[in-house]
Amino acid sequence: MPDGEPWPADGRLDPKVTGEPSKNLALYIHVPFCTVRCGYCDFNTYTVGFGEGADLATYDRSVMGELQLASSRLAPFGHEPVKSIFFGGGTPTMLNPSQIGGILRSVRDNFDLDPGAEITLEANPDTVDESSLEALAEAGITRVSFGMQSGVSHVLRTLDRTHNPEQVPRVVSWARKAGMDASVDLIYGTPGESLADWRVSLESALSMQPDHISTYALVIEEGTKMWQMVRRGELEMPDPDDEAQKYELANELLEGAGFAWYEISNWARLEPGESAGTTSLRHASKHNLAYWFDWDWWGVGPGAHSHVGNLRWWNRKHPRAWADALRGTHAFAANPDQSAAPAVAPETSNALGAPAKSGSEALYSPAHAGEILSGEDRALETVLLKIRTADGISVDELDPSVRGRIASLVDEGVIDGQAAKDGSIKLTLRGRLLADYVTRELTV
Repeated sequence: MPDGEPWPADGRLDPKVTGEPSKNLALYIHVPFCTVRCGYCDFNTYTVGFGEGADLATYDRSVMGELQLASSRLAPFGHEPVKSIFFGGGTPTMLNPSQIGGILRSVRDNFDLDPGAEITLEANPDTVDESSLEALAEAGITRVSFGMQSGVSHVLRTLDRTHNPEQVPRVVSWARKAGMDASVDLIYGTPGESLADWRVSLESALSMQPDHISTYALVIEEGTKMWQMVRRGELEMPDPDDEAQKYELANELLEGAGFAWYEISNWARLEPGESAGTTSLRHASKHNLAYWFDWDWWGVGPGAHSHVGNLRWWNRKHPRAWADALRGTHAFAANPDQSAAPAVAPETSNALGAPAKSGSEALYSPAHAGEILSGEDRALETVLLKIRTADGISVDELDPSVRGRIASLVDEGVIDGQAAKDGSIKLTLRGRLLADYVTRELTV
């Protein structure tokens, strides 16, 4: 975990420091449990529980506690009703549908929820069946994102995925039958995956007629099982040229099947009357857009990150430390990364941030640390994030010192010339492959 600035023990956010927050609000709920830890995964996940409040049976209670804290601390900022909730992991479907439903009731008890809110749940294909998907829809889930990763068995084995390719079409069909949107995630660049293998995966995904497809280039992070296998010479690192070729194939097949990219790695199925080249698509993930367009969000769960205006903070990483901090107890206090709440109870406050009446329950924050973003930080991140989207970024949002580079970037074929004349920076297909380069040119 990064060190950051010490965070208030009661999690209160100072409006004088927060700056101008977004009116849009999203919630991310992290479920850190998995049956098996995949070889490429560097997320904060665990295959065991850690006692009351930090195990599968009782984890939902701790989530509800942090939702209560979030509601109180966000109330002074006057956000619009919550437009997106995303259950990520880990494997959120290791919680049963009644637990998911209880968490969503807690959201409704603590926040205004937009009637059209997108409520997404990530799922491994072998952790759900027709009845559980029906129950999840009844609990309030509107969208399921399935971790398909590949349609080829030997690629799945290399990735340590436990499902078989034949299961994915069934779960997508069951989700759609239950009234939910269905998205599938694919990974390309796995060691041993040929271009033909990748074509099989894309064609298999398209045959299911999902509403949304994500395509991510494999990154082998230091410290993962795959990283160790590369160091031992058992696997090769992904080849950037191979990954570029596979991205171009994805672009060709997905566009040909009626999908439009709205962010470099994300594609939405076009509805009649919709046009490519924009993020305002029926099946574009609102939660993805929350990150790219600088919404505020609160991340619930161990290691989850949150963002409000100029503030960003992150929770204690270990589930036991996170759950203990919410209760104000002191387990793991000897380890700074897993320290619990301070010995002195924080001043309690009501939903408006004012001192609470005597006798009300104290609220403790599970935050580990945070940071205050400068104006320069936020300007850099605006370019870094918006440029990844089909909407692009307005030339007016760029620093005047870099606008002179636009013409050469058009000549290089990485940004669209007509869009630039119209006042927007939009990536071409070549530009999507070189997005980091374009971002450097427009920020340095």
